[in-house]
Formats: sequence, structure tokens, C-alpha cells
Amino acid sequence: MSDAYQNGTLAMPKHIVVDAREYTTSTGRYMFRLLQYLEKLDHGHDYTILLKPHDMDIYEFSNPRFKKVVCPHKEFTFDEQLGFLRQIQGLKPDLVHFGKDHQPILYRGKVATTMHDLTTARFRNPAKSWLFYAAKQPVYRMLIRIVAHKSKAVLTPTNFVKEDIVRYAHARPEKITVTYEAADAITDAAEPLKELVGKRFIMYIGRPQPHKNLGRLIEAFKLLKQSHPALCLVLAGKKDVLYERYAEQVAREGIEGVVFTGFISEGPLRWLYENCQAYVFPSLSEGFGLPGLEAMQHGAPVVSSNATCLPEVYGDAAHYFNPLDSQDMTAKIAEVLDNPELRNQLVEKGRAQAAKYSWQRMAEQTLAVYKKVLGES
Repeated sequence: MSDAYQNGTLAMPKHIVVDAREYTTSTGRYMFRLLQYLEKLDHGHDYTILLKPHDMDIYEFSNPRFKKVVCPHKEFTFDEQLGFLRQIQGLKPDLVHFGKDHQPILYRGKVATTMHDLTTARFRNPAKSWLFYAAKQPVYRMLIRIVAHKSKAVLTPTNFVKEDIVRYAHARPEKITVTYEAADAITDAAEPLKELVGKRFIMYIGRPQPHKNLGRLIEAFKLLKQSHPALCLVLAGKKDVLYERYAEQVAREGIEGVVFTGFISEGPLRWLYENCQAYVFPSLSEGFGLPGLEAMQHGAPVVSSNATCLPEVYGDAAHYFNPLDSQDMTAKIAEVLDNPELRNQLVEKGRAQAAKYSWQRMAEQTLAVYKKVLGES
């Protein structure tokens, strides 16, 4: 401790704890980019970053005020409610930022919470047992309401999510701040997928959960094959039980041209974006819709569901369809495939739309929220 702090001539820096246990999950890019820019922006607060044991060596902070601490407490467990609570209390923070809404509900210090969406409260994962979800969802719904009320500040990635939380949890809108996310340009060199070179294809990348609506996308593709027999559909994402079920459906119905890539690295993904005829996003529920924005950044025309936040994020840079109507989805994809002028317009507008978003601005807005909660602004 410096002499100035010891003599009381300067105020001690405030201590901010960030729950980054989601660092390497599907929502981890948000936390990674937030911390990456926060350490460049903020030299006035002390930070403790809580990471799972296997994530401790992934990233090294250059800002000496940022310290990593291992956090072994798993999400959605009694240990999170008790052991994690004790760990946070022992750190004596002035503010805790939880990167998701699961957190110790008995913690009574100042809290900022990022609430990405309410999808888990509304959709069931069929890969898990019905009994598991029947027990889990009511608890999770209650947690959402508790967290929305007890947090001093809530951060959301879109206005749609903000308004959804206000309606669902009856939270005060003035405590909720929208901090838009951003797409990252893939810097790895594009790597062609041999089985797709020279072929026309549309694509989707992501998880196959029910709200992603892949069943209707496959139905729409089946209809598209009637007018575009050589077209392929690429479904990219780590193979799991749900993807296996879709593969079985495709085989059972004899649908030709569906390619399941499994997990795909950055180079092949960049090639897919740059060479697809369209990126199709059929989702029923999103908090931000990052993959579509990433596709735009790499020059893919985006054909998107008009549900939830997607029109807010994509603006006029996507061609929209009703995600509950496979025939409408088919028609809108076909319009992009068959109309080069429309396709070129979407590519041009898409690049401009993606450029509107900034991770640095998101971090600046988040830091402003921290300061407000700490009474510094």
C-alpha cells in the first residue's frame, strides 16, 4: 500500500469482483471482450476476476490492478448458493458484476448483473430429462425475478431484452442499461471445406437447442430442393445428442445435401461465411444474435427470423421471415438465392450494420454503470 493511501490523503481504490465463470462457454465471448477492454480503460479500480480452474491460464492481464482468482463453485448448485457466497464475502468487494443471472441470492452487497435473455425460462432442453427441467425451470424463473430486483444495476445486450425483463420480472426500467455487443472479424486465413468447394450452399452455425428452430430450417431446405436441387445446407456446430437427432431425421426423410460439420475452427468458418449463398438464422428467441452479425461482417447475406431482438440488431441489413412458417422461410431464402441485386444489397448493408457495433463502447458503458453503482458519477 502506498504512503498516500496509508496517510489517508487518497481514497482507497474501490474493489470490483467479476464473476467470469462463463469465460469459455457460449456466452463467454461477451465476458472475454469486456475484460479485455476494461483492463485498458480502467486504472482506477482494483479487480478480482473469478475463473474456473481450467480457465486460469487462458488469458494474462497486463493491467496490474487485475488479479485472477480460481472459483471452483459450479453454476446452479447448492455450492453456488453457499460456497460461492462465502468466497465472495471473503473478498470484501465494493461491487460484484455477475456475468449471468445465476448467483448467490443471499449476497447483499452491491451487484450489477448481465442478463443476456430469458430463453432458458421459456424453452426446455430435450436432451435433458423432462423431470430435470420440470424441477429446474420454476427455480430459474424465480431466480430471474429475485436477481432483477436485488441487483443495483442490470445490463442487457438489446432493448428487446430490457423490455422483456421489465415485463417478466416487473423490474424498474431505469436500473437497466443496454450495452450492445459486437462481432469479431476472424483473422485466421480462410480454409476451404473440400466437400463444399464448387457447390452452392446456405448455412447455419450454433447450438441445436429447440429455440434455434433447426427443424423448420430443415423443412424449408427440403422445400427449396424442389427448385434448387443442387443446393446444400451446412449445419455447423459441435455434435451432440440433438444434432444426432437432426441427422437421423435427415436420413430418415432421405433429404440430400445436408452437411453436418461438427465443431468447426476459425479458418473453415471464415471460408463458409465468405462462400455461402446465405446465412440463415431461424431462431425463435435471441438476446443479441451474434452469429448473424458475424456473418454480415464477412460478406454473407443474412436471411433471418423476425423474432425477438433480431430486427433491432440487424436493422434493414437482413431479409426477414416468420420463423413459425417453413414456407415463408423457404420463399425468403429463395428470393436471396435468385435475386443477385437483393443479395448484393444485403452484403453491402450487412457490412455497414456490423460496423455500427463496438466491444470498446460496450466496455465503456459497463464501466460507467460500475461508477454509477459505486457513487462515483
